[in-house]
Amino acid sequence: MQRRHNILFTLLTLALLSLLVCDIAVGSVAISLHEVLSALVGGEVSESVRSIVLDIRLVKGIVALLAGAALSASGLQMQTLFHNPLAGPYILGVSAGASFGVALFLLGAPLLGLSASWLSVGTAGAAWIGAAAVLFIIIALSRRIKDIMVILILGMMFSSALGAVVEIMQYLSDEASLKSFVVWTMGSLGDITYSQLALLAPLILAGILLAVATVKPMNLLLLGETYARTSGINLSRTRALTLISTTLLAGTVTAFCGPIGFVGIAAPHLARMLFRSADHRILLPASIIVGGVMMLLGDIISKLLLLPINTITALMGIPIVIYIVTRNRKLVQ
Repeated sequence: MQRRHNILFTLLTLALLSLLVCDIAVGSVAISLHEVLSALVGGEVSESVRSIVLDIRLVKGIVALLAGAALSASGLQMQTLFHNPLAGPYILGVSAGASFGVALFLLGAPLLGLSASWLSVGTAGAAWIGAAAVLFIIIALSRRIKDIMVILILGMMFSSALGAVVEIMQYLSDEASLKSFVVWTMGSLGDITYSQLALLAPLILAGILLAVATVKPMNLLLLGETYARTSGINLSRTRALTLISTTLLAGTVTAFCGPIGFVGIAAPHLARMLFRSADHRILLPASIIVGGVMMLLGDIISKLLLLPINTITALMGIPIVIYIVTRNRKLVQ
């Protein structure tokens, strides 16, 4: 089994690197794989090609890789924490909080005539503030409420409430502001600069490190909360670390790239099917790599078809989710 896992990790890593190179090559300006590799290793290419590869497409490829890794890792944690194979990184209202923050920034600020000091926060900053606010509320409630399913229901209620407020702002806003918000909801990987990447990457790395720290408790949670508690696991601490990790991962991706759906739900299931394991020591790195592969593949397809990334990830992830539902009949009984 270990040999099979090693082979799969090697093949997936090679696929990840190959898709990253292909993602850099694909775009409105045709660049050969030879030119891409030459630009990456400092070979002889024209300055225009070097600029496109290093300043634009490489950043976008890295963002796609990081976004896929973050969403899949947070999705795996949520599926284990809630014992629900259809749970995803946005289940606790992180996406709704981020959308509310962006709606306030793009739709609410013009309506209320807020000053330029608020506008300097930026879309990513507004999304992060919204996501963090929801996290703060959920963690505060989790200290009082021990039943994880009650927390799940409260998260869903927060999402619905914030969604209703966002719809009100959409109804009242002008056409230009509404268009900006709708475009943000479609997701984008190409608006990130190197300075923003320098902030995005450490936040995602911190979230993944927290996920690594909860690998052992997550394995025990697979056997139930009672078993995990009798094994000496501090469930409150594990729950808090998981919520913080999920918000760092999903909240950061949503803040910088917009809400990107289905990768966080589908990638962990693909990892389980490929590796035939429930051990988080295997599933966490496997999900991270599979998520990166899915996002890079989705970005390549979105470039070729000139469609938003969110539509592509939905079309890729929905068949996987349907397969999981039909395979596990208990979910629909």
